[in-house]
Amino acid sequence: MGVSFHVVVGYGPAGAATARLLAELGHSVRVVTRSGRPPEPGIEHVALDATASERLTEVARGATAIHSCGAPPLHRWATEWPPLASSICAAAEATGAVLVMLGNLYGYGPVDRPITEDLPLAATGPKGRVRAALWEQARTLHEAGRIRAVEVRASDFFGPGVTDGGHLAARVMPRLLNGKPVTVLGDPDAPHSWSYLPDVARALVEVAGEERAWGRAWHVPTAPAASIREMVNRVAADAKTGPVAVRRLSPAVLGLASLFSPLIRELREVRYQFDRPFVLDSSAYESAFTVCATPVEEQLKATVEWWLERLAAPATGA
Repeated sequence: MGVSFHVVVGYGPAGAATARLLAELGHSVRVVTRSGRPPEPGIEHVALDATASERLTEVARGATAIHSCGAPPLHRWATEWPPLASSICAAAEATGAVLVMLGNLYGYGPVDRPITEDLPLAATGPKGRVRAALWEQARTLHEAGRIRAVEVRASDFFGPGVTDGGHLAARVMPRLLNGKPVTVLGDPDAPHSWSYLPDVARALVEVAGEERAWGRAWHVPTAPAASIREMVNRVAADAKTGPVAVRRLSPAVLGLASLFSPLIRELREVRYQFDRPFVLDSSAYESAFTVCATPVEEQLKATVEWWLERLAAPATGA
């Protein structure tokens, strides 16, 4: 893919990582968010409600690709995501830009084997059905020749830049790095796949320029599954904090927390991802393209360094 113009919708961890990677590669990047942001090197920020399809089309005119990385709050998926997705699809159709969708694994629902892209999107919960419907909409338009679309699906994000929404992030890392016990959702010893954020961005950028990738979903290259206890122990060893106790959040506490936290309440639908093995198979992507999972040792080192800098910033005035 030569130097080109890309639009990134959303500036959460994945959107920011994707936009910055594109800029580092020399592409022209325009980021669309509701509130906008100050410009960054190589990145223009535009304040725009992306559900306004005509305005989004204007902003995306001339783009090689539209990277759909935004997401409403979890408890508003059912009402806010369909109009957002329809607007982005309309902009892709009007501009001819490749639609690169960031997806997750909710659409599959509970499965008893490693998750591959050929499994049916059989989720029965509302959030899983929303995720499945978003891709089905784009795939149908792709097959009709109206747009060119591809979806890149990731497991739980992990790494520099992942904060409030990550299960190995704000609820765990500050306590872990201070040598304090951590409390986690689900079985701390169940194997779980963790998609490293820089690898998510690299995959989103790569498929935008790979015509043979379009028209289907791919899984982000992801390291072999590891339980959250194993990940905590490895982070603690890397950070030299000493062993850290890992405790499971009790059902009673979880039920109480759900009364006050919309996020915890909504996570009940996907508790199965933490109560049992939840393993992503990314071999199809890694066999077809060049991006592969960053070695876990590098993932851990970069994540620990990022969190130590983040936690030190208030004290140093940085």
